[in-house]
Amino acid sequence: TLLATAPLVAVLASEQRAEAQFPFFGGSDIPAPPDVAAVPADAEVTASGLAFKILQPPSCESPQECKEQRPFKFDKVTVDYTGWQTNGKMFDSSVKRGQKITFGLDQVIKGWTEGLQLMAPGEKRRFWIPAALAYGENPGGGRPGGLLVFDVELYSVQRGPRPPETPADVA
Repeated sequence: TLLATAPLVAVLASEQRAEAQFPFFGGSDIPAPPDVAAVPADAEVTASGLAFKILQPPSCESPQECKEQRPFKFDKVTVDYTGWQTNGKMFDSSVKRGQKITFGLDQVIKGWTEGLQLMAPGEKRRFWIPAALAYGENPGGGRPGGLLVFDVELYSVQRGPRPPETPADVA
């Protein structure tokens, strides 16, 4: 799964129990898109190296409305996702489990934190997340290494607490 901190173990254990309890969520992997081996030339790339393509536009009415609906670092989001390695092997999928996932943007890998802040509800994107924004090249612990590819659909944003403003005399 995507959680980058200690809750990862608990999440994995609960998912394994869920799959054991509900085998109808199992079955074959979701086939990899044809462009998982490398970032395609027509993908947009951010300064950090995160690459993406919009697969489905957001459901908002205007660019301004979309901007206002994007999540911030301290918000929670509900998404569906599938992740593949560049060899086409699927390693995780809420879609396969039949269960959307909700998490805080500050609880996941850096590539997800950055990428989801570019999205608005109803939008679906494909992300190519470099190792430096994911789990690294050789992370161990069963986590995938190297460039990872995710299809992510953002369903909703739950606003979280905002940090206090920096006083003018400190800035």
